[in-house]
Amino acid sequence: MPPPKTVSIRFRPGDAVRVLDLGLAGHVRTPAYVRGRTGRIVGFVGCFLNPEALSVGNTSGPMVPLYRVAFEMRALWPEFDRNEADRLYLEVYEHWLAPATASDADPKRRESDHA
Repeated sequence: MPPPKTVSIRFRPGDAVRVLDLGLAGHVRTPAYVRGRTGRIVGFVGCFLNPEALSVGNTSGPMVPLYRVAFEMRALWPEFDRNEADRLYLEVYEHWLAPATASDADPKRRESDHA
């Protein structure tokens, strides 16, 4: 069996990222409430087979980097009125992430996503 291909790591702790909405049906590990939202990478977890492919029996795919991402609670739920320092930490596979842009942090954009 050949050795696994070297996987390049796209994000580093501190990087701002936006969770993509890939429109995938079926078993996915990325909750709908974080899709389109911006968070910050807090750590690299490792590389694993894609769970979306595994759920349909594909056990020979490439290894995919997995990151721990912190989300401000207000970025997910604008009505959140507790401690501003509260965060939700979630592990997200790299193919669901893109570098965040300045417009990703726009509160008006976030509110329109709820409509």
